[in-house]
Formats: sequence, structure tokens, C-alpha cells
Amino acid sequence: MTRIRKAVIPVAGLGTRFLPATKAQPKEMLPLVDKPVIQHVVEEAIRAGVEHLVLVTGRGKQAIENHFDVAYELEDTLRRRGKQSDLDQIQGITHLAQFAYVRQGEPLGLGHAVLCARHAIGDEPFALLLGDDVFDERDSALEALIAAFHATGKSVVGVQEVLEDHVSRYGIVNAPKDHENAWDVTAIVEKPTPEKAPSRWAVVGRYVLTPRVFEHLAHLEPGVGGEYQLTDALARLAQEGQLVAAPIPAKRYDTGDKLEYLKANVEFALKRADLREAFAAYLKDLAVTL
Repeated sequence: MTRIRKAVIPVAGLGTRFLPATKAQPKEMLPLVDKPVIQHVVEEAIRAGVEHLVLVTGRGKQAIENHFDVAYELEDTLRRRGKQSDLDQIQGITHLAQFAYVRQGEPLGLGHAVLCARHAIGDEPFALLLGDDVFDERDSALEALIAAFHATGKSVVGVQEVLEDHVSRYGIVNAPKDHENAWDVTAIVEKPTPEKAPSRWAVVGRYVLTPRVFEHLAHLEPGVGGEYQLTDALARLAQEGQLVAAPIPAKRYDTGDKLEYLKANVEFALKRADLREAFAAYLKDLAVTL
């Protein structure tokens, strides 16, 4: 079975939910403590064995490219000041993987963003990671999908069960009674109302896709707002019997939601050995005063 060597990460969104913070910087560069969200996503892909990352960018996203590029002036300053640990950290970011950048000229939807990466991916299966969802690195996330792909040879969507009143926020797939392992997807609906949802199993921003998806994306008709929806292409894969759902066991942080983003910062800080004790004490004191 072909190894998953490449991944696509769409980062062309405007990030309007975080204005004014995202007026002049990409939403993907917002930090979880002191590491940008996009770096967490990139590191997840690398832990799963991905070597080549294709970032689909748009206007105003230069900061993302700069973050993963060499910073000569900064490195020289750190070197002269004897800050070796900081220098090692900065240089490590540059050498995380091989990066390529593809421009999405118009904001025509997630399906269009993925299609923009077609020539960079070529004729091989690839991972797709959306930047809003960050997973706890202590558990398997993308690795679970890659395992399902190797077991079935089919495209895979990563899913987690959500509350009934949250199904309208996600693409929802059907689910059999026994869903401990991956199962065939026979229905996938984009943001259904609770009464029309086939289950409460939501697609949560992680995929492993065969190149067949590009054929469907290339022949899609634009949907609402003139956008091309990835879900429509996935529905066609499901009709062909070529799509499975795999539960993701790792805890998910929805960094595209303000409240969830704040929660993620708290939890990521509490995971840090250098911050845990002092920050936990601060939170206890704060809880008493509120």
C-alpha cells in the first residue's frame, strides 16, 4: 500500500471570526501559548510520516511562509547573544518538512482550495488537514486515518461524535450500530438540521484522500455563494463505495471558535512543564475572586 508522503493544508481563509486580530495577520498564526496554530497542524502531519506539505494560500498570508522560512537576521542575533536553545528552536521550524505553496486566487470554497493543490500532489494519496482543528498530540489523530486507508485502500474522513444541536455546524456521515472501527460511508450531508442528520458523527477536519477526489472536484458545479464544496466530491466517492469514516480518538480543540480557542490556550498552557504550576495557581486564585 502506498505510503502517505504528502499533505495539503488550506490556509487561504480570511479569518473574519477573529477580527480585528486577523485584519493584518493570518488566523493560522494566532498562537496557542507561544506556538502558532498552523505549526501544531504541521507537526501533526510530520508525526504521521508526512514529508511534503502543500499549503494553499491567499492574499495576505506571507507571514505563514515567513514562519517556516529561514530568518537570517533573527538567527544571527540569537547566535551573537549566545541564545543557543532559542536558535535551535527557530532553525528546527525551518527544517520540519519540505514546504510548497500554491495560491488560491479566488475564495471559491474548500473544494476549490483542494483542487488548487492537484498538480503539487500528483497521482498519489494524500492527507488533508484543516487548520481550525488542533488535536491533542498525546493521542492518535491523523495516524488513525492513515491506518484506515491502509486497511481499506479507500478515501477516509476523520469523524467524532458531536452534540445533537451541533450537527448543523459540520458535515455528518451515516453510522452503523457498531462503530468501533472504520465503516463505509453511504451518506454524507453538509450542515444538516438535527432532524435530517444521518447520525451525530461529524467530519472534523482530517482526511486521507485518493487522487480520485480530484476528478470529482474538477467536475463539480458551484453551490451556495458560488463555492465548490469538498463534501459534494466526498458524496460522489461514497456513491462509488470508495469512502470510509474513521473515529479520531484524540481530543479536539476547535480554534476557529473564540471560546474554544481560549479554552485551548488554557489547556495547552497547563500541559507545559514550565508553566503548569504557576498558571494552575493563578487559575485557582482567579476562581476564588470571580
